[in-house]
Amino acid sequence: MLMPQITVDYSADLADGFDRPGFAKALHEATVEIAAAKPPACKTRFRRTEDVVVGPETGGHAHVHVHIALLPGRTEETKARLTEATLELLRTHLKAAEGRVLHASAEVRELDASYRKFES
Repeated sequence: MLMPQITVDYSADLADGFDRPGFAKALHEATVEIAAAKPPACKTRFRRTEDVVVGPETGGHAHVHVHIALLPGRTEETKARLTEATLELLRTHLKAAEGRVLHASAEVRELDASYRKFES
């Protein structure tokens, strides 16, 4: 069974313009369609970051990065498709903060063989 663990790190100044529930729902749907995940297995957590430094500058930038971790077995093409879909969903669910340069990125990787879980 595919176990997507999704983490979204985002700059605090993006909070008001980021439809996080809508993004998570759409990303779960894309993960089911593209990577054959089971809908109840999709889990997304959002981590708000207060400080972002890009290059030598301490201001004027906002950042969002989406980490998607899947159990092994997906092709590189499937992972690339999911990454591209993730970036497209960010474009539709996120408005950059006024006067900020938005740096958006995503990656799909495989969970380590040591991954285990339980439900209770």
